[in-house]
Amino acid sequence: MYVPFRPLVFVSGLTVGDYLLWNWSLGGNHGALALVSGLTLPPLAVACVWLLVLSLARLLMSRPERRAARAGRRARARCASPHPHRAPAARARTAGEPASSTAPAGRSSSKLAA
Repeated sequence: MYVPFRPLVFVSGLTVGDYLLWNWSLGGNHGALALVSGLTLPPLAVACVWLLVLSLARLLMSRPERRAARAGRRARARCASPHPHRAPAARARTAGEPASSTAPAGRSSSKLAA
């Protein structure tokens, strides 16, 4: 499941912007602006930290699922593909067919008797 990181980027941008505004308004003697930006800074900082923790947890939790999904796909691919190292007779026996049916069409049955 893909979860976008857009809210984290948006809230962290707002937090940094609010901090810069608060810092500028304190230094520039803008009391009302400093009060407003100072009051909004703590909730924004808490939301930013919370979203960061959630994003990191999602990132860490999605890795084992991806590994398990990749391993499952590999196992299914191995089971579905024929094994090239097996002889044709062995492949036929594992498929439930008799070994004599794997003889090439050009050979006659008299050449098989020994």
